[in-house]
Amino acid sequence: MAGVCAVLTVAAGLGVRSVGSGDAAKYTGDALYTVLVQALVVVVAPRVRPLTAALVALAVSCGVELLQLTDVPAELAARSEIARLVLGSTFNAPDLFWYGVGAAAGWAVHAALGRRPDRNRDTQLVRE
Repeated sequence: MAGVCAVLTVAAGLGVRSVGSGDAAKYTGDALYTVLVQALVVVVAPRVRPLTAALVALAVSCGVELLQLTDVPAELAARSEIARLVLGSTFNAPDLFWYGVGAAAGWAVHAALGRRPDRNRDTQLVRE
């Protein structure tokens, strides 16, 4: 499920960037970046709690943004399109807020999906 969420998040991000413009598209992309990181955290650690996954995603997103205060991301971005997409190149303080928005949205979706009834639980209890 987390892998599907990651793919859908990338599609949403690309869709927003292709249809939208300006600050709305940029900041929506920032929030979706954090949602993607959270989905990838869940892919790697499927049993992670929603709050933990959201906080890890927020920390990674903010860490990448703060790394932009150095020359490293800009130098890597000049050599690689993938590095530019993942690391960005220039620090923008408002991005930090939008990463928080993305972490909150990711937490909400993850928590809601975690509350779904487990269809296999009854079957497992009968087998035991």
